[in-house]
Amino acid sequence: MSLPPHRVDYSPIIERPPIKWPNGERVALWIAPNVEHYEYMPIKHGPRDPWPRTPYPDVQQYSYRDYGNRVGFWRMLEVLDQYKIRSCVSLNLAVLEHFPEIRDAMVERDWDYMTHGIYNTRYLYAYTEAEEREFYRDNIETVLKHTGKKLNGMLGPAISGTVRTPDLMAEFGLTYHTDWMHDDQPVPINVESGKLISVPYSIELNDSPLFRVNYEADYFAEICKRQFDQLYKEGAESGQVMCIALHPFLIGQPNRIKYLDDILSHITGHDDVWMTTADDITEYYIKNYYDQAVENAQKYKV
Repeated sequence: MSLPPHRVDYSPIIERPPIKWPNGERVALWIAPNVEHYEYMPIKHGPRDPWPRTPYPDVQQYSYRDYGNRVGFWRMLEVLDQYKIRSCVSLNLAVLEHFPEIRDAMVERDWDYMTHGIYNTRYLYAYTEAEEREFYRDNIETVLKHTGKKLNGMLGPAISGTVRTPDLMAEFGLTYHTDWMHDDQPVPINVESGKLISVPYSIELNDSPLFRVNYEADYFAEICKRQFDQLYKEGAESGQVMCIALHPFLIGQPNRIKYLDDILSHITGHDDVWMTTADDITEYYIKNYYDQAVENAQKYKV
């Protein structure tokens, strides 16, 4: 069965037809740097206050995040380059215009792009349908203009959305949504038209919630390696997806960066790992497994 609004049908992973990645890999591993920009004096729109700690401006929190674009991104990029990682960036699209040096570095490396909104201080919760439609038009045009690429996916800005969001994403030609953190494999999302899937993102292997509650980078590295080892074992039977979500203002700190090296060294030391992007996972899954997954889920509907 599915739960309202009936977006995702239930199917237990142990009873699904097995997934085989392109060359028989066990794990599809994608790295999702969250390259963000926060407004210094945001306009409050809807129920969430972007800077609830103090009246605006909140210089401490703004500048802490600004470190990511000034310093942390470049330190993180050096490690990703060392392992030849082509990332799928979760991008506040204002970065493309405010920081052309970052834009050019991503384009040069042929990264893929999923929108994370325009700014990380503007949320979808209170958008009208007309406003949300304009949001997707703007996002699609902005990515194409600055990168030459088609926009295929979204992690909602600050993981926000409306009840209409999946339908409108599919209507505008997007094919994956990473707000749904409910599985270790892609899963079809029910929409009014088109095809949309969830690609596993992670709030577990995510430096932001961990580091901000005083877990440190050695622990982050350890759980990333544990997660990989378990998925690698299970992937011998059916292909799994693993995402590592990074924030340059956090992982790019001098005291933490060596642990990203540690994580990638462990993972890339294994055979049968598909180092890929959310775009490529989506394309492969929709072509090879989407229809089969929809059919298989019918048996669990009540």
